[in-house]
Amino acid sequence: MSKGSAWVSILFAFFVGLVVGKAVDGPGGEVAEIAAAAEDTGTAAPVEVGGPERFKIPVSAAQPSKGAEDALVTIVEFSDFQCPFCTRVEPTISQLLNDYKGKLRVVWRNNPLPFHQAAGPAAELSLEAFKQGGSEKFWAAHKILFDNQRALERPQLEQYAQQLGLDVNKVKAALDGHTHQASITEDQALAARVGARGTPAFFINGRFLSGAQPIENFKTIIDDEITRAEKLVKAGVARGRIYAELTKGGLTAPKAAEPAAGAQPAQPRRVPDPNAVYKVPVGDSAQKGPADALVTIVEFSEFQCPFCSRVLPTSKQIIDTYGRDVRIVFKHNPLPFHKDAGPASQLALEAHRQGKFWEAHDLLFENQRALTREDLEKYAQQLGLNMAKVRAALDGETYKAAIEADQALARSLGASGTPSFFINGRNLRGAQPFEAFKAVIDEELAKAKALVAAGTPRARVYEKTIENGATEAKFIEAPAAPGGAQPAAQPAGPDPNKVYNIAVPRNAPRKGGANAKVVIQEFSDFQCPFCSRVNPTVKQIIEKYGDKVAIVWRNFPLPFHQDATPAAEAAMEAFAQGGSAKFWAMHDLLFENQRALTRADLDKYAAQLGLNAARFKAAMDNHTHKASIDADMAAVTQAGAQIGTPSFFINGKLLQGAQPFPAFEAAIDAALAAN
Repeated sequence: MSKGSAWVSILFAFFVGLVVGKAVDGPGGEVAEIAAAAEDTGTAAPVEVGGPERFKIPVSAAQPSKGAEDALVTIVEFSDFQCPFCTRVEPTISQLLNDYKGKLRVVWRNNPLPFHQAAGPAAELSLEAFKQGGSEKFWAAHKILFDNQRALERPQLEQYAQQLGLDVNKVKAALDGHTHQASITEDQALAARVGARGTPAFFINGRFLSGAQPIENFKTIIDDEITRAEKLVKAGVARGRIYAELTKGGLTAPKAAEPAAGAQPAQPRRVPDPNAVYKVPVGDSAQKGPADALVTIVEFSEFQCPFCSRVLPTSKQIIDTYGRDVRIVFKHNPLPFHKDAGPASQLALEAHRQGKFWEAHDLLFENQRALTREDLEKYAQQLGLNMAKVRAALDGETYKAAIEADQALARSLGASGTPSFFINGRNLRGAQPFEAFKAVIDEELAKAKALVAAGTPRARVYEKTIENGATEAKFIEAPAAPGGAQPAAQPAGPDPNKVYNIAVPRNAPRKGGANAKVVIQEFSDFQCPFCSRVNPTVKQIIEKYGDKVAIVWRNFPLPFHQDATPAAEAAMEAFAQGGSAKFWAMHDLLFENQRALTRADLDKYAAQLGLNAARFKAAMDNHTHKASIDADMAAVTQAGAQIGTPSFFINGKLLQGAQPFPAFEAAIDAALAAN
């Protein structure tokens, strides 16, 4: 395979995988073409003119379904049994089926995401249940799998098969032989083609609705569709033909959005350069495999990250497949919101000094949810380590400098998340399937063998390969994708040097210096777990920089967090009644009680803070602060930025996500120096 073709395959697989689902289950495979639509029987029907945008999503007896076959409204759901957002929306779907009994059916399609290691096998079990017992058995399996979302390993899947009364021998054969993988891949390819880039995704009579949305958002579309369908029935269209009639002229791919009058044309996007080779030193990091391996994989990881844990079987498969031709080097990147990850790395490094890194590595990942100080000492004893040295290392943070050096290296190379891999210097991000690694390893192995044949000693192959490598993240310009879709490439971080023009509101909650040289605008969401995790870092910023820095709060409630907007309204009413002091007090209460943000909860917090109850109630009932929240969100769009939460604009430069304090420190120091 050529270098170019391999990367085209990898990038396509990543797009259909990380952003959309597991897809082809590895690069290099072809995606089967999907039938464009249900068969047209030629029934005459009124043509809907100027109706809503629809997609042509095939529905047949090959997909599990629930509800009347001649329903007026069909929802095609693309979902993943290991996705927490998919679980959260299931009660909504059940309620809709109950509320619209006889008028609604739900059709299931699988879209297991690549970083959900157990999602693929779970999807295979669900389809084997469908094969053995039709939709009834499928939905029974569906319920068990979602009820046990954190227990989807092979032995558990077989146990669920027994509970369901399935033929377990056939189940084992289906799982071993991946009997249903072609069907799953077909579903994923369809999802990719119609722009369903995450899970869950819904097509309601072909109308796209993304994410675990509130039930009202579903009902708005369903009610409209029932009205349209009833008109078709009155015009003589059989109920059983409604879905086919409404979607037969639908899109088979997202269409390019037409720019508004006076709008700027879509700008190219920065994506990581797939061909970049980085200079990633091995140093004295722990390694598995011979020092003269032809391919070196440097892994940036941490012991509390679930995605790091899920990629371990893939790492083992790599070692088993390539033997002495590959080595894996471990570097530490404990994330700030995993409070036990840093101490776990300290123990692992002390174990490395005492000659037992990989034994400690395996034990820590096996016990990923039990990494307290007491647990770490217990594991050290199990490993037979010198306990006095272990305690000294944990107490004194002996390896803090080494860990921070690994973290700084990761950031400089654009690998701020975990896990991230550099294969002979080429970056592969996330818990990708074995095939994604294999495509790069095979290319690098061929190049390495050519170097050896030309006289380079095996022990110098890695050094030779990376000697001219980049020392900072490299990006290329990719064309803007049609319809706002993401390009088929690994998502890049924001341009660290771009300054976004986002004006600081004159009347917004803030803390820090009134005349600060550095203003950090924080766009956040009270229901977002990552926003909660970054709060200690924000506190650390204020403690270190004092009046040199100001933090300005901007609201950015995400649409699938149904309590986030009311929480933002409550916070802004606290600000209206008591200025920044009351705002930050409400801010802290909301984040401390992130899972209790109902209206009753918000009223309770207002009372705790001594707010005027009548004014608070009126503001919430009348959505007094909705306009300011909308203005915060519009400011991002108008500046041309694309963000998630939390996001920080530091004197206009964007830093995204719950980053560690050193990342903020570097950005703030640079801003102060520029001032």
